[in-house]
Amino acid sequence: MAMVPSSSGGGPPVIAEVEMNSGADSGATTVRATVVQASTVFYDTPATLDKAERLIEEAAGYGSQLVVFPEAFVGGYPRGSTFGFGINITIGNPKDKSKDEFRKYHAAAIDVPEVTHLAAMAGKYKIFLVMGVIEREGYTLYCSVLFFDPLGRYLGKHRKLMPTALERIIWGFGDGSTIPVYDTPLGKIGALICWENKMPLLRTALYGKGIEIYCAPTADSRQVWQASMTHIALEGGCFVLSANQFCRRKDYPPPPEYVFSGLGEEPSPDTVVCPGGSVIISPSGEVLAGPNYEGEALITADLDLGEIARAKFDFDVVGHYARPEVLSLVVNDQPHLPVSFTSAAENEKTSAAKSDSTARLY
Repeated sequence: MAMVPSSSGGGPPVIAEVEMNSGADSGATTVRATVVQASTVFYDTPATLDKAERLIEEAAGYGSQLVVFPEAFVGGYPRGSTFGFGINITIGNPKDKSKDEFRKYHAAAIDVPEVTHLAAMAGKYKIFLVMGVIEREGYTLYCSVLFFDPLGRYLGKHRKLMPTALERIIWGFGDGSTIPVYDTPLGKIGALICWENKMPLLRTALYGKGIEIYCAPTADSRQVWQASMTHIALEGGCFVLSANQFCRRKDYPPPPEYVFSGLGEEPSPDTVVCPGGSVIISPSGEVLAGPNYEGEALITADLDLGEIARAKFDFDVVGHYARPEVLSLVVNDQPHLPVSFTSAAENEKTSAAKSDSTARLY
């Protein structure tokens, strides 16, 4: 592993961990992938997008073809906020301070598919981009992952199916219509976010779609998270790329604009509030790069896709190791909308068709 100092400006040095795979199978595709471990510029989406471009440019300079960002990189993960963990909110109080915090958080989110900046970055640097965002649809926010191709096209999104604990107060719920796996020249790419990676049936839905490069943007920096990522790589016979933010208290607005709760006293500006732990793991469970707990980092490895077939020789969870006559999974992939409209023209067309059908019976 080579440690390469970053030339990226606008913050502390970024360490790039570049794992060169000299033993790749010459008959299989090798993909260079980077997971980004860096902090949002909280409440400042234009600055966050500028930072994202600097990091993408640097990763592309190392030859990366796929770049994965953390959960909620654009829009921010509201760590320590009074409307997040350590919540203290009064129901029905219009002057509750947390509601004004939500107003600012809502303003920092982005509309999808109006994501021209991110699409342009993917096209400019010729990469597949997997970006964690806070998505705004009307006045509801969703924790989402967006996918872009090297031609600068927006491919689609995954919305977090089940926000964790008190995240449910600020984020809406996804449904089965946004659990995509994209068949790309690099392999089949998809993503689940943070603790929904612990949902066995949701993982199985991705395995059923043939996922090969499994992206896991997260906000979980605990050591036990590494065990989950290794298990998923072994279970799915896929590469797992987990990206988390590295944040200090000073990466968030200062008090009283933004107050951390649940930590006792207000942390000092240099206190690490999220130590990262981003990692890349092979289908055999080997750690290819990371985990990094030292600072902002670009963590890069070469993925030998021949490893997937070698792993599935022993265990193919939705193939030769499945027992569908005993255990099977049904996924409802239809969108669930709270309001549906049937236009008058459609009603008239349906009525006319029924009348025509009735006339032919006599």
